Amino acid sequence: MHFDLVDLRLFTHIAEHSSLTRGAERAHLSLPAASTRIKNLEEQVGVKLLSRTSHGVTLTGAGETLLLHARRVLQQLEQLSGDLHEYSNGVKGHVRIAANTTATSEFLPAVLRTYLVNYPDVNVDLHERLSGDVVRAVQEGTVDIGLAAGNVRTDGVQTMPYRRDRLVLATALSHPLADLKKLSFEEALDYDFVGPPEQSAIYGFLKRAAAEVQRPLRWRIQVSNFETACRMIEANIGIGVLPEATALRHAKMMAIKILPLKDAWAVRNLQIVVADLNALPLFARKLVDVLVADGVGRLD
Repeated sequence: MHFDLVDLRLFTHIAEHSSLTRGAERAHLSLPAASTRIKNLEEQVGVKLLSRTSHGVTLTGAGETLLLHARRVLQQLEQLSGDLHEYSNGVKGHVRIAANTTATSEFLPAVLRTYLVNYPDVNVDLHERLSGDVVRAVQEGTVDIGLAAGNVRTDGVQTMPYRRDRLVLATALSHPLADLKKLSFEEALDYDFVGPPEQSAIYGFLKRAAAEVQRPLRWRIQVSNFETACRMIEANIGIGVLPEATALRHAKMMAIKILPLKDAWAVRNLQIVVADLNALPLFARKLVDVLVADGVGRLD
């Protein structure tokens, strides 16, 4: 049975977007051409691979199996390109990363600057996600490298220690909580919060933490980045939970107070997560090496 690599890439794009239209766009094909390719692929394997619905497409059982193997085949091709990279000029690599909020905003910029200077012909696709979703993306093969924090299940993947991720509470200097030395997240829920956008990983994390103590989170205002959040906190519009490194950096320029949180979940160890380190393309393994070096001594 012969499989065309264009078909495999098209199928993975369709599966990832649950849309034939979006999959065709990602594969740089017209919708009729993509539809014909999928029809021919289904005829070749003799089973339905996609179920069409009013909301897009879903995978059949056979489609799930094809997706698993297609991702492995495409990943092996990436590895082949990576291993030949040092012997062939002009070969481009592509590394997909998923990471939690702290890693994305505080740790990865410096790491990626170092890596991309040394590997100018490699592109990086970075997504911010909740830690559980990071591990799931690695397991499913939709990302190559993940950075996850906390007690998440890591079945079927390889992990390496990276850094320590602390979350703290920031308040205005005049806020009633500013006189405390530390407090629990539940105590802070009596006050209005400055929050991140709903699509951010830290938003989902804090919402879940509030639900666990059966208390509502009172979002007074939601902003798009940590710098704006700190300015709103400084103006006493609300309080906010931030990565410690972020809070300390902005506290040097703004009149905000940083308070440690008593909650055990506020201190979490970040892990580097990969499906199989040896199966990664060479240029992706080099990025893991840079991450490991960056994390040395950072868990103390």
